[in-house]
Amino acid sequence: MNLTIAKDQLMHGLQSVQNIVSSRTTFPVLSNVLIRAEGSKVEFTATDLDVSITCAVEATIRKGGATTLPAKKLFGIVRELATPEIEMEVDDKNACAIRSGASYYKLNGLAAEEFPAIQGLAESRSFVISQEKLKSMLKKTSFAISSDESRYVLNGLFLILKEHKLIMVATDGRRLALADEEIDLPEGSQGEFIIPTKAVNELNRLLQNTGEIEIRFTSNQAAFFLRDEKGLSVMMISKLVEGNYPNYKQVIPAETKERIALGREEFLHALRRAEIMTSDKSNSVKMAFTRHNLAITANSPEVGEARESLAVNYSGKDIAIAFNPAYLIEPLNALTEDEVFIELIDELSPGVLKINGPFLYVVMPMRLS
Repeated sequence: MNLTIAKDQLMHGLQSVQNIVSSRTTFPVLSNVLIRAEGSKVEFTATDLDVSITCAVEATIRKGGATTLPAKKLFGIVRELATPEIEMEVDDKNACAIRSGASYYKLNGLAAEEFPAIQGLAESRSFVISQEKLKSMLKKTSFAISSDESRYVLNGLFLILKEHKLIMVATDGRRLALADEEIDLPEGSQGEFIIPTKAVNELNRLLQNTGEIEIRFTSNQAAFFLRDEKGLSVMMISKLVEGNYPNYKQVIPAETKERIALGREEFLHALRRAEIMTSDKSNSVKMAFTRHNLAITANSPEVGEARESLAVNYSGKDIAIAFNPAYLIEPLNALTEDEVFIELIDELSPGVLKINGPFLYVVMPMRLS
């Protein structure tokens, strides 16, 4: 293999795939990136056997071929090189000579045949959505994914495709985030599946604000094809979380009694300040709604206390409810709207956070001390 590649193309290829490379693995080849040169493209592929990512970039190829090289070492070398073009030449023992201006490196690799074969998807259903839309949906929901491995079906993002809609749900049992978007859903592409957390994190990283993404899925795998205006393409294939997602609709209150409009920024900063005065033992903030006022208080014996007062348009009956502040700060951080709405029933029922748009967030209250 012998090629010349622009440094920014090489960096883009390696950055797209290297996050899933594990430095601690029983299979040394999984610490490597598979590099395949053919035609005018170089493909970089990394895998941890659950998630695989391939990125194709432009290069001038004098001799095609394939090899695998230590991903972190290669990335470290390329990042520090000063010239805009890099020459790579691999011999029959999988040693790669890297030349850039006055710099020369020789990096020992492993044969491409040792790299696990990436299985394509057989009969699959598919749909297309703009990367910007999908990125926004992930931002509004993925923070609520559970990290408790004993309930593994919650360790991922639940996607439902029906009636020309994509619905996305995440829950950890204490809060639930839901977003939906209208999409052009081809005939026979209805279905539902759970994307594991690691693949969600990679998608969050890979998605741009332009271009489209095609998503194909089977009963146990999903593939994501991203393309941008520059012609750079990335493909990610992930195993899906097996099992049945719980009925999320049961958690959403059918009707609420009070609906209060709040300025998102003002509410967020008041909660952040109050959160400073919480502790591991007493990690709740109390929200007391009275006529035209919201009082936010936090009190922990070992730290101290905080009181915040916000003017609100409220004239219902007095109501006080306590929440873990982190569970309100996260969705408020993820949203961009100026105004949010909090809907309440009483101090023991879940609170619902909404916007003027397709988003809904349910959070369980804490006991008022």
